[in-house]
Amino acid sequence: MGTFVQIRVFIDEPESSRSPAKDEVVTGLIERAFAEIRRLEGLMTTWRDDSEISRINAAAGQSAVAVSPEVMEVIERSLAFSRMSGGAFDISFYALKGLWRFDDDLTPALPDPVELRRRLPLINWRLIAVDRPNHSVRLGKPGMAINLGGIGKGYAVDAAVTVLKRGGLKNGLVQAGGDLMIFGSKGGQPFMAGVRDPRSLDPQDYFAVCPIIDHAFSTAGDYERAFIYPKDKKRYHHILDPRTGYPARAARSVTVYAKDATTADGLDDAILIMGVQRGLQLIESIPDAGAIIVDSKNKVHISSRLRSLVQIAHPPSDGI
Repeated sequence: MGTFVQIRVFIDEPESSRSPAKDEVVTGLIERAFAEIRRLEGLMTTWRDDSEISRINAAAGQSAVAVSPEVMEVIERSLAFSRMSGGAFDISFYALKGLWRFDDDLTPALPDPVELRRRLPLINWRLIAVDRPNHSVRLGKPGMAINLGGIGKGYAVDAAVTVLKRGGLKNGLVQAGGDLMIFGSKGGQPFMAGVRDPRSLDPQDYFAVCPIIDHAFSTAGDYERAFIYPKDKKRYHHILDPRTGYPARAARSVTVYAKDATTADGLDDAILIMGVQRGLQLIESIPDAGAIIVDSKNKVHISSRLRSLVQIAHPPSDGI
């Protein structure tokens, strides 16, 4: 999934009293959780031609493609986030593939504006047709393409947590990049999750912390896959506004608190694109959810549900 994944579990008993057999069981559950993430990656990746997402893209404008229940669910959840965000979240942004290079091929260059304008009409979540009775998905126009990078990691995190909990583990966390799901507590106390300073050079510099029990805490930022363009000295990053085809400019980072990582993962990108006013309106409409936004001017905004929980350690650093 193009990121680092970590799984941690906490056992409420001294190590000296645990049997080797129990440790083997716990280790086996962690391995099964990693295996589940790898399985889902195989279904949803765009880095392999034989994945279900790649086959959907290859058949764009031609035919529907049969998909697994997991891919169906993630696409349906994605379309729900598109509706609630007014299209700010749109998995069909992948029609712009190759115009921007933010991955291992990171290149500080802007796309050809003519080609970008030509492809923009191919970004339209409403043209993603889901046929649940036939378990299939179809893209409405040739040249359309989808990518689940804005929600797939959250879904995989939730799936891994399900494996661990079904195996009897009560406390721990699964994290894939900026997507974190915490279940249970740490010795009866909340876990403390940090909000990264989006302009600090230290990836462990958290400008705020928040106590978490049984919630997801996911961050989207303009700093991980990004470059400063030499000619205009502006920052360009991988979270693209589907309306313009250019990186979103309304915020530097958005951290979402939600009941599950799939929800948090879908909402953080959407709010970063929507900006403070519309983003806060959206998060306030969702039960048991909250957001911490660092806007484009470096001002911090905290939604009502998190104001009593979030502790600011220091103001976010300034910078381009």
